[in-house]
Amino acid sequence: MIRRLATIRRLAAAAAAIALLLAPAAAEPLRLRIASEGARPPFNYLDANNQLAGFEIDLTREICRRIAADCVFVTQDWESLVSGLENRQYNLVVSAMEIDEERLRKIDFSKPYAHRPSALIAQRQSALASAEPKALQGARIGVVADGPQQAYAEDKFKESEVQRYATLEAAMLDLAEGRVDVVAEEKLAAVDFLRERKEGRCCRIVADLPPDAAYFGGGFGIGLRKGDAALKRAIDAALDAIVADGSYRAIRAKYFDFDIR
Repeated sequence: MIRRLATIRRLAAAAAAIALLLAPAAAEPLRLRIASEGARPPFNYLDANNQLAGFEIDLTREICRRIAADCVFVTQDWESLVSGLENRQYNLVVSAMEIDEERLRKIDFSKPYAHRPSALIAQRQSALASAEPKALQGARIGVVADGPQQAYAEDKFKESEVQRYATLEAAMLDLAEGRVDVVAEEKLAAVDFLRERKEGRCCRIVADLPPDAAYFGGGFGIGLRKGDAALKRAIDAALDAIVADGSYRAIRAKYFDFDIR
């Protein structure tokens, strides 16, 4: 009896060992190296510990969690972000990088995770509440010269007078003095100016300009190497889920008090 039990135990141990040898090896965890410039707050910046932080970094960490990836973040100079991706120094670029035709010839992008909205600024007592051309008939619109807001204003507000300025500060000074009726500017720059500069106390944002990729770009995307189709699909699906369940809004609210989708 004892001999039979010993034999059964030996056979069971041998069977277990064979099963272990024949079992498929555990899948290797997905490891991703992610580059960012760290110089575009609040999208990306270096914190007090010289670590990458910001909206994009938090969003990408959540993407990594959802696709079960082990992600490491590294800083990289802006000028070499794309070439470093092409040369396999890292797997992804997350650095407030606009999706445009020139870059798309070299790399792929995820679907856009953010845009740069533009807005109209007017004096606090202004009754303007719309960016419709009809509402701006006859208005004097200040813009920073050669910026996308200038091109948009000149094309869309044909019955308005567009005045060009070298800087946002110069345009805002004229707005405060009533020499223009409204200033068109990228919303983040406008919010920062109104919040941080005493010259901005006169004024407020009264309306957003409609999103238009022809003027304001196709949005920011996560850069990937050409051919990383499976990774792109996983990232896009994670982005969709993050937006759908409200996680995107919660992450965005830490850095922006307005919508950037």
